[in-house]
Amino acid sequence: MDERRCIIVEPFYGGSHKQLLNTVFGDVSSRPYTSIYTLPAKKWHWKARTSALYFSQQIPLVEKGSTNTTIFASSVLNLAELVALRPDLAACRKLLYFHENQLQYPLQKSQQRDFQYGYNQILSGLVADINLFNSRYNMESFLEKIPSFLKTVPDGRADAQQIVETLRIKSRLLYFALDLPPLDNYLSISKGDVLHIVWPHRWEHDKDPNTFFQVLEDMKTEQLAFRVSILGEKYNETPEVFKRMQEVMGDYIVEWGYQESKEKYYQVLSSAHVVVSTALHEFFGVAMLEAVHFGCYPLAPHGLAYPEHFPEECLYRTTSQLTKKLRYFSRYPHKTTKFKLDVSKYSWQTLREEYEQVLAG
Repeated sequence: MDERRCIIVEPFYGGSHKQLLNTVFGDVSSRPYTSIYTLPAKKWHWKARTSALYFSQQIPLVEKGSTNTTIFASSVLNLAELVALRPDLAACRKLLYFHENQLQYPLQKSQQRDFQYGYNQILSGLVADINLFNSRYNMESFLEKIPSFLKTVPDGRADAQQIVETLRIKSRLLYFALDLPPLDNYLSISKGDVLHIVWPHRWEHDKDPNTFFQVLEDMKTEQLAFRVSILGEKYNETPEVFKRMQEVMGDYIVEWGYQESKEKYYQVLSSAHVVVSTALHEFFGVAMLEAVHFGCYPLAPHGLAYPEHFPEECLYRTTSQLTKKLRYFSRYPHKTTKFKLDVSKYSWQTLREEYEQVLAG
């Protein structure tokens, strides 16, 4: 990767975006031909709208006609704007990584979809040389949604099918690379005799914490034996449900909140029996796959990216099916330990060569 100059551009440097860059590029300061330009992971909407202008002033000029430079950016960046503002970057090889797509992203009921975010991603994809998607679901849902999305344009519509065909030719699946530690140091951690459920997701509406809380309340009402750890990062606006959940579930809680120590986070995952997702959207599922690596049985919605990762037995179609599964495991927690799923195909060790080939061109 060091033979070419690589410019990394990340407008939302936090969470899984930061995790991927740290895994793939490691210590950038030790790579003489790699430079990284980032903005903090907050105010996502502002970063999507304005970061191109900011980065256009930060990235040094590239030698005219240079073909030895690769730009690696996430799709939060409006790549089309950046290249328009900085014509010297046009000759660079441009890789755009889609952690999510705004054509499929769920909205809160009171919101209307802002056309500009999805439109920016379409334009950026057309400007990029290669569009990389972290799951097949992410790629296909983006491409399939383009025609209906562009139909909302009142007149002067572009040929949507032509756009889809152009994007499909230069789109490919490249799974998110997980930096999975060896399990040797965690095998001695006991999962205990009482069902331990972990929910390790961002504290935001699209992860549907309300449904998860309702399931926990139902289990408590039935006086089922269980414990729960609520992990994951929270941002400026935390849904009110978390405050209520902490109050109601008090004695059932093992761990509460984001684990600053990765080691402690891994220990909590190792002590849990089941990892649950109630997500309204999931374009990959980093937290779920990490938990499975540490021996958790996954319970996830039947849809989104999950069918790519998990067998049918781990997927539920209704909330009542999720509750029924957890009810069963609360009575027989040892049954979860019989489940083994190899997630090594998502590991950096497995994916490293593929990433290096893409970056090297």
